[in-house]
Amino acid sequence: MNPFDAVVLGIVQGLTEFLPISSSAHVQIVQQLLGQSSMTKPALTAFIATIQLGTELAVVIYFWKDLTRIAKAFFASIFRGKKSADSKLGWLIILGSLPVVVIGLAFKDLIENQLRNLWVVSFTLIVFGIVLALADRFGKQTREIENLTTNHGLLFGLGQALAVIPGVSRSGGTISVGLALGYTRRAAARYSFLLAIPAVLASGLYQFAKTYEDLPAEDLAATALGTVVSFVVGYAVIVGLLRYLNRGSFMPFVVWRILLGVAVLFGLLTGALVA
Repeated sequence: MNPFDAVVLGIVQGLTEFLPISSSAHVQIVQQLLGQSSMTKPALTAFIATIQLGTELAVVIYFWKDLTRIAKAFFASIFRGKKSADSKLGWLIILGSLPVVVIGLAFKDLIENQLRNLWVVSFTLIVFGIVLALADRFGKQTREIENLTTNHGLLFGLGQALAVIPGVSRSGGTISVGLALGYTRRAAARYSFLLAIPAVLASGLYQFAKTYEDLPAEDLAATALGTVVSFVVGYAVIVGLLRYLNRGSFMPFVVWRILLGVAVLFGLLTGALVA
């Protein structure tokens, strides 16, 4: 992989990881357009797993104060029986992370093979774009993170678990559930980011440990470059998205999902893209 391709894929990963438009779909499409489909599957998997760690480092750094506060409250609730809103949030993040772990392990082979094709991606981009549009349009948007209940925490987790299907989008699934439950756009996005940290970090580190040896030595520098780019772009996207959601809706992302889904379908039907 050359440095230019690594930078492009790093930008794509950073831009799309936290937006409700599916990073896996975009990376899969762009790597084909760049001609990286010639890379061996293990090498490409290792590259993507590595640059994903860049974006996850961005979310950990952005929410570092929140995470340390929640962790302190969580352990205080265990060892000193001291309960608080932050300790409850810690427990709900753990609870909400369970569905994606269970579903990911149960359907690992299906997810990594049969579902990982662009026909699936095109349809999920469109269908779940419509789901996000309906949730954004009709959700009451009156609840904040402080109103989070155990049942809602689990439902958020189920929304995140849908992202094991390529094209759904981890943030798109959780945000859609949050909006449907009546949470504000900013609250749904913020909890989506917090909820993703344990599952995505664990998954990314697992994939990295399993595949990093498949990276050819000549691709190590490009991979490091792509990871740095994904971190910088990912951090900027978190800041920008949370500011935007103070006044903006998710409709621009809905439009993008649907247009991209239609474009992918057209590419597949004309042979410009390979499933």
